[in-house]
Amino acid sequence: MQRNKFTTMRSLKVLDRCKGAQVYALHTTGGGGGDVGDKLYHQLQDHLSVNPARPISMHNYQSSNVPLAYVNETLLPYGLPVSDLLEPQIESCLKFVDFIGTLADLYRRIENCPQFEKTGMYLEQCAIFKGLSDPKLFRRTLRAARQHTVDVHSKVVLAAWLRYERREDELRGTNSMNCCGRNIECPKATLVPGYNPEFIYDPCVCSKNPQGESVDDYSIEDVECSTSDEYRDMSFCIGDNEIRCIRYCIASLSTPFRTMLYGGFRESRKEKINFTQNGISIECMKAAELYSRIRRVDSFDPRIILELLTFSNRFCCDDLKLACDSYLASLVNDVENALLLIEYGLEENAYLLVAACLQVFLRELPNSMHSPNVMKYFCSPEAKERLALVGHASFLLYFFLSQIAMEEDMKANTTVMLLERLADCATESWQKQLAYHQLGVAMYARKEYKDAQSWFEEAYESGHIYSKVGIARTKCKRGHKYSAYKMINSLISEYKPVGWMHQERSLYCDGKEKMSDLEMATQLDPTLCFPYKYRAVLLLETNKIGAAISEISKIISFKVSPDCLELRAWISIAMEDYERALRDVRALLTLEPNYMMFHGKMHGDHLVELLRPFVQQWSQADCWMQLYDRWSSVDDLGSLAVVHHMLANDPGKSLLWFRQSLLLLRLNCQKAAMRSLRLARNHSTSDHERLVYEGWILYDTGHCEEALAKAEESISIRRSFEAFFLKAYALADTSLDQESSAYVIQLLLDALRCPSDGLRKGQALNNLGSVYVDCEKLDLAADCYMNALNIKHTRAHQGLARVFHLKNQRKAAYDEMTKLIEKARNNASAYEKRSEYSDRDMAKSDLAMATQLDPLRTYPYRYRAAVLMDDHKENEAIAELTRALAFKPDLQLLHLRAAFHDSMGDYASTVRDCEAALCLEPNHADTLELYNKVRELVKEQ
Repeated sequence: MQRNKFTTMRSLKVLDRCKGAQVYALHTTGGGGGDVGDKLYHQLQDHLSVNPARPISMHNYQSSNVPLAYVNETLLPYGLPVSDLLEPQIESCLKFVDFIGTLADLYRRIENCPQFEKTGMYLEQCAIFKGLSDPKLFRRTLRAARQHTVDVHSKVVLAAWLRYERREDELRGTNSMNCCGRNIECPKATLVPGYNPEFIYDPCVCSKNPQGESVDDYSIEDVECSTSDEYRDMSFCIGDNEIRCIRYCIASLSTPFRTMLYGGFRESRKEKINFTQNGISIECMKAAELYSRIRRVDSFDPRIILELLTFSNRFCCDDLKLACDSYLASLVNDVENALLLIEYGLEENAYLLVAACLQVFLRELPNSMHSPNVMKYFCSPEAKERLALVGHASFLLYFFLSQIAMEEDMKANTTVMLLERLADCATESWQKQLAYHQLGVAMYARKEYKDAQSWFEEAYESGHIYSKVGIARTKCKRGHKYSAYKMINSLISEYKPVGWMHQERSLYCDGKEKMSDLEMATQLDPTLCFPYKYRAVLLLETNKIGAAISEISKIISFKVSPDCLELRAWISIAMEDYERALRDVRALLTLEPNYMMFHGKMHGDHLVELLRPFVQQWSQADCWMQLYDRWSSVDDLGSLAVVHHMLANDPGKSLLWFRQSLLLLRLNCQKAAMRSLRLARNHSTSDHERLVYEGWILYDTGHCEEALAKAEESISIRRSFEAFFLKAYALADTSLDQESSAYVIQLLLDALRCPSDGLRKGQALNNLGSVYVDCEKLDLAADCYMNALNIKHTRAHQGLARVFHLKNQRKAAYDEMTKLIEKARNNASAYEKRSEYSDRDMAKSDLAMATQLDPLRTYPYRYRAAVLMDDHKENEAIAELTRALAFKPDLQLLHLRAAFHDSMGDYASTVRDCEAALCLEPNHADTLELYNKVRELVKEQ
């Protein structure tokens, strides 16, 4: 393999915004128990008031007046974790034994299915991507599903789902029916049927015709006067009232009227027809007569239009019904109106009116999930049947609702009922697998093990192999542990083993066999949390507390999750390291603000209050100094804990919420980062600041052009560092040709001229250096990196090393990366980058360390595979990539393995890997080129 194959694998993010390359899912925990924490806190405060002492840290604890037994009772009221009580969660998403094969098969089916059926295929892809750690894949596929939708119902659901993914319900001052400005989510565009994928991202036209504004001005009186009585050749009589009509106009309303007025009935020969007994009001009949001439209903009172809707159903007036349906739908703009009108819509089979009401309910999620008046239209079998009669019960609808319900409360009755309706709507195999498996998970969470087992068995019989985990778990809970062991053992024998299989089998065995399974689980999938947690607790139980901390820290170093942070804090309290315990609890609460500690028995905020007297107290100024120190040492969790402390003192500081979001992005916790960003926006005190945060929200959810517009609007109000930085970052991400690079440089220089602190200016200097390097202005780049280092932006060592390397100063580049390794607390990326400036043996050593510290970094696997390929060890090269793909389906890994298969003449494997890669990124040019080339070769053969 040629040397340039290595260089193509190397990538340096052009701009630094504290954003990592991967995003990991978080496990949430709910529960109660705040009263216990309150009681313990007050006990501790009472004790300290009697025994005053300065704040206690790990180092001065022994000299304090607080008895050790009392502290243990206060801080560990529920004892220590017990290994026998630990078990991994049963994941609620679809999981596969051969995930790469699943992706490849899905890509083929999407490419080959008819255009009008693509929405269903993309929905399946959404269900598969829901289980991956990168939310961008799910959102992109959701947009693709919306793009190819034909019917109004699907448009309404998918547009609401896209809005929910941005959680705009958490933004102050926004209305659920606000339009984003694009057809894809516009609440008016969703009510227009038809297939128009090429216009989906165009600006919508709803703002050009505000609600309630008529297209032209006219009055009923004018129209009535414009028609002379001489043309009115018949009347409808209701009581003593006579409504004069034009016979052919009334006949044109429907076939029944045409038959009545021009057919063989006696009414066809009458000038006056009695409608008194038909239950039609005078106003309704007058409106129907007027509509028969002008074909419009928008000037009528809504009450009259509702009567006309009933009238149109009774006499089969399709055009009139559509006009009433459309106009009533346009009136629905809040939950109150929706609750009032949906009953009419359901009774009168008004498709658009019900769609408009559903749209309001769905765009109000998750808040509407807690309204019984709303949920009664979805949960029961009867409610689902009523929706089905009007064309609004679908798997898509209940997929959306049930996912939110599970996020809100897995054990709730509402969740179970929505999942049952999801199962009712399931027709395809994957739909049944998902619905039955999630019902099993919900029942398992409710400890209804018999029902859970039944649902897991249904899912397994539908083809979901992973549901065997649920069957085994419920069997064990019901006293059949050996049966559970045999079931998982047969699974390992039947299929190629993956990490979760060995993890599950470990639950049903003991001793060396259990530890062997846990080690194998970690080897096959190092991202599984349970093996680290179990080993850490086991070490704690044998009084090896330091080793327990080291074990759980292994996974925290590359995959931050609340449960692992909780365990490390728990162990830290046991070893009287209260500073580390408090740091981890604060970081945990940043990820999950309502997290309940100690098996859901104490709120994390209460534990913070209990720990605070035992550590050194900081002022806000001290916190800023601590933040600088931790930021410069690339201690992201420590920085996060400091920001949490600062926010506790000043919760209204938008700047701190924004800093928190940046740190969370650096830790690849995108969901929590977006929540912090929304809070930054909500706490902003000026329009220009609010616009910047809204811009970042748009950028992080894939709306780059809208983000640029927000930045420009902010700059027009006030020139600020953050506005220029946002504009430069978003612009650089769209394109970086010579002209745009010059513009980005100017924007970053403008940012640096504006007031800001060293933390952000260091990032701007680092980004500016990166753009200068791309423009081959190495001396200017070096100056930027040196200036960044002078204000403790430690990551600038990496950029400076790149400059030295481009100047052929390889030793200086190596030394710069060594400095970064020495300074950085999180240094896996530094080892990876230093390998580029080393000889082969040193590079292998550095990359081995990078993989040990963070097995999710893909470059080391690709490098090692390339080296093996160069040494003609093709099978070993393929195995190296396959090892990583087993737990991280990555575009670059798949593309490289496809290229290796191609060079070996294994075209079937090449096609499979290309299809899997294109499922992840359909427009990846190199993969498309390889895919098309190999398919042509296969055709020729």
